[in-house]
Amino acid sequence: MSATIIDGRAVAARVREAVAEALPALSQELGHAPGLATILVGDDAASAIYVKNKRKASAEVGIVDHHRHLPGSVTHDDVAAVIEELGQDPEISGILLQLPVPAGLDGAALSAQIPPEKDVDGLTPLSAGRLAQGMPGLRPCTPLGVIELLDTYHVALEGAQAVVVGRSDLVGKPLAALLLQRNATVTICHSRTRNLADVCARADVLVAAVGSPMLIGPHHVKERAAVIDVGMNRTDEGLRGDVDFEAVAPRAGLITPVPGGVGPMTIAMLLRNTLSAARLQRELRDPVS
Repeated sequence: MSATIIDGRAVAARVREAVAEALPALSQELGHAPGLATILVGDDAASAIYVKNKRKASAEVGIVDHHRHLPGSVTHDDVAAVIEELGQDPEISGILLQLPVPAGLDGAALSAQIPPEKDVDGLTPLSAGRLAQGMPGLRPCTPLGVIELLDTYHVALEGAQAVVVGRSDLVGKPLAALLLQRNATVTICHSRTRNLADVCARADVLVAAVGSPMLIGPHHVKERAAVIDVGMNRTDEGLRGDVDFEAVAPRAGLITPVPGGVGPMTIAMLLRNTLSAARLQRELRDPVS
């Protein structure tokens, strides 16, 4: 029996619809619609496409677009000043600095200047620390999207053996923390892991997020496991994930395709994070006594 294919596009569409439905009431409470500020530095073609897609998705649900496109020759201090200005603007709910930034700029240092209540990417040190300690805060979009897919398809996480292949700050580490918060037993694998296939084959939930095309084959997968492929690798044969989909699907219970699995969830969760950020800022301004 072949695995059930997880439809990320359909789940993402439902998340977007829920955001759009919640916006009018929230806008009335705030006195303005939530706004998302995207900052693009330079003219990297891939980054420009990513930002364009984020802006388009935001506009479609009613989030106000506050885009800033800065020249590649801009100084670190100039970008920092823009982030500070946006951080103080009450009509901007979320700030997203598109990475990577041009050489000569410190993307990590600039991102760290985003106020945690506006960090809709959930990647600043303060946001990462809040996640690590289980404190409330904004979480990274792709890991949130993975959890949303697992919940939508009723994957039981409490007590499950979860293996995350990849330890990046963007996906692997925050996803492991989110799974741990859901009471899964979590193992993180990486380039130094011995007997990778044996470790992965114990997983009820296996997440591949390492950026190595077709790394995960059927011998890595426990029968009827949920397999989540975060990889997006451009190869001569086209876009491929970290999982050998055709070989693994007959063995898994659930599996995400590439494309159409985790990918659509990232922007959908960015939209949800922007709403969450707007609510958080409202609570900070008007705390309940």
